[in-house]
Amino acid sequence: MIPFNKPFLTGKEAHYIYKAVYDGKLSGNGEFTKKCQKFFEDHYGFKKALMTTSCTDALEMAAILCDIKPGDEIIAPSYTFVSTVLAFVRQGARIVFCDSCKDNPNIDPDKIEALITDRTKVIVPVHYAGVACDMDKIMDIANRHNLLVVEDAAQSIDSYYKGKALGSIGHLGCFSFHETKNIIAGEGGLLTINDERFIRRSEIIWEKGTNRSEFFRGEVNKYGWVDTGSSFLPSELISAFLWAQIENMDMIQTRRKEIWEQYYQGLKPLAEKGNIQLPDIPDYATNNAHMFYIVCRNLSERSALIKYLKEHDILSVFHYLSLHKSIFYTTHQDSRPNNCQKIEMVGDELQVVGLDLPNCDHFADCLVRLPLFYELSDKEVKYILDHIHAFFEGKI
Repeated sequence: MIPFNKPFLTGKEAHYIYKAVYDGKLSGNGEFTKKCQKFFEDHYGFKKALMTTSCTDALEMAAILCDIKPGDEIIAPSYTFVSTVLAFVRQGARIVFCDSCKDNPNIDPDKIEALITDRTKVIVPVHYAGVACDMDKIMDIANRHNLLVVEDAAQSIDSYYKGKALGSIGHLGCFSFHETKNIIAGEGGLLTINDERFIRRSEIIWEKGTNRSEFFRGEVNKYGWVDTGSSFLPSELISAFLWAQIENMDMIQTRRKEIWEQYYQGLKPLAEKGNIQLPDIPDYATNNAHMFYIVCRNLSERSALIKYLKEHDILSVFHYLSLHKSIFYTTHQDSRPNNCQKIEMVGDELQVVGLDLPNCDHFADCLVRLPLFYELSDKEVKYILDHIHAFFEGKI
C-alpha cells in the first residue's frame, strides 16, 4: 500500500534528542527551542517567534492576544480544520463563516467586507495547501475597519506572498509541525508575532501567565503571575527533533516540489479535458508543495476514485467537511452570530438554512488529496498517475 503520508527522518533527530536529554534540559525554552525560534525570525523576518506544542496552541494564544470576549465575532473560512475557529470559540467568540474562492479553497476576500459588523474583531485567513490568500485585500479591509488579522499558516512554512513569508503579514501567524507537514516534530507549532504591541504579552501568556522569560533575561529581579496564560511552550525534545528537520529543509522542499510538479504535469491532460481541476497558484503566491490535490466533478465521482485507488493499494483521502454544517456549529447557539440564519432539519441533519457557501461545499465534496511525502519514489508517482488516468479514461 502506498500510504498517504510517511514521516521523513533526516537521521539527526535521535541524536539531537539524545543531546537534549543528556544536557539535562527537557522542559522547554532551552538550546533547541531558542535555535528554532532564532532561525524562524532570521530566515523569514518574523518580529518574534515562539515555539508551541501545536498550531492549535498557537491559535489559542492568538485568540487571547486579540482579547476576544464573549459575543465578539471573527470571520473565517468554513473550509478549514476545526482548530482555526475552535481557539476563538473557547474565548467566547461567535463565528461568521465566509465562502472559499471559486478556483481554490482559500477565503474569498471579496466576500469578507459584507460580513463585518460592529462586533467583528478578527479575520482569520487560512493559506490552504500553503498557497497564499490575497493578503493585500485582506489587510486593506482589516485596516479600514480596525480589525486584527491572524494568519492560519499551519500548512505554509517556506511559502510566500509577493516576496513576504506567510505568517509575517498579519498581526499574528500560526504554524504546524504535525507529522503530516513539510517539516515535522510529531506535534509542535509556532506563533509568530508581527505587531510589537503583542510581543511582551505573548511571552507572558506562553509562560503560564508569568513574566518568567523577563526574569531569565535579567529584566526583572523576580517573576510572578501577571496575566492569563497556559503551558504553551513545548518540551525541548520537540524542538530538538524539529531542529534536525530545519537543517535539512532545503533538501526536503526540493524533493517535495519535484513530486508536486510530476503530479501537475502528469494530470494536466485530464484537467484540459475537463475531468478534474488542478491546484490554482495565483501569480502573487509561491508553492511550498505541502500537498497535491485534485478536484473531481461531484461527490460520487470523488468517492469512486478514492475507492478505486485503494483497491490498487494507493491511499488517497478527502479533506475538510464544511464547518458551518458541523454538529457543534448547528447545535451551539453561543458559537453562532446573533443574525445567524435558521437552524432546520435537512434530511437527517441539522443545518443552517440560508447560509449558502457553494464553493466551500464544492471543495468539501469533491477535493481529493494524493500521497505526497519525501520518500515517495518517481516509480510510485507514475503508478499513481497511471491509475488516475485509467479511472477517468474508462480503463477500469
